[in-house]
Amino acid sequence: MITLDHVYILEGLMFAAFAVLSVRDAGNRKRFGNSGFWALLAMSFLFGSQIGDFANGLLVLALVALGGTGALGLGKPHTTTAEQRRSSAERRGDAIFLPALVIPAVAIIGTLTLKDVSLVEGKEVTLISLALGIILALAVAMVWLKPPRLAPLEEGRRLIDTIGWAAVLPQMLAALGAVFALSGVGKAVGTIATTWLPLGHPFAAVATYCIGMALFTAAMGNAFAAFPVMTAAVGVPLIVHKFGGDPVIMCAIGMLSGFCGTLTTPMAANFNIVPAALLELPDRDGVIKAQIPTAIPLLLANIVLMYFLVFRF
Repeated sequence: MITLDHVYILEGLMFAAFAVLSVRDAGNRKRFGNSGFWALLAMSFLFGSQIGDFANGLLVLALVALGGTGALGLGKPHTTTAEQRRSSAERRGDAIFLPALVIPAVAIIGTLTLKDVSLVEGKEVTLISLALGIILALAVAMVWLKPPRLAPLEEGRRLIDTIGWAAVLPQMLAALGAVFALSGVGKAVGTIATTWLPLGHPFAAVATYCIGMALFTAAMGNAFAAFPVMTAAVGVPLIVHKFGGDPVIMCAIGMLSGFCGTLTTPMAANFNIVPAALLELPDRDGVIKAQIPTAIPLLLANIVLMYFLVFRF
């Protein structure tokens, strides 16, 4: 049976390859920092479930030390040249994006068809289907485009080096949300909300939950970190238990509300700061400024959608 552990192994092997390629990159004066960082991340994916909480904590501290002390630098991978890539894109036109479309197609088809197949772990079918889509898309691209054999790994290393430590920010913030939930932050927020806010009406509970998701996400930089806090504080006790709302609809639209906060914050560095750096925009906050006019009406739309849907099914 294909399980989520197999996906973690695949990711771990990818980061291990980045570590090996990085240490061989003599053109990068910070190659040992890069190699150490990606090797530690590979260990997390490959052995995280076996080495225990204390060892995982030390591993995370080592990642923070490398990322926080400027030990990472931009590598110089040996791959296709800019001229070769431009020539290939000009020959194939918009069809060059077809391999990328394989990924969502396989993810959707797999989610709908593999959930009852004993070959795949049912509760993780979407993530497993996404991984299968990536593998299939890579195979299609290799057969069609015929790049050098190491081009996918070298290009992946080039991209991950450009992003740097921010690549692991979503996982760390999601873990922080779980820590907050286990430490009772959700209950504390719920106590404050029920004490000081008029939450006796379903709409007030929905609005508080959605706006809280956006605000906590803006503060923490990741909707996955805000989700357990706001769901434990307002979502489950009020929307689900008190007013009888559908938890599935609440969670889905609640996450969308959190993503509205993602659009507005520099804390979501991998979404809002890294793209500005990659595109060499003159205004580092230009991406955020462009997204705020979308984020606010989208949040309002999510509040209305949740109110009219969560109590109707």
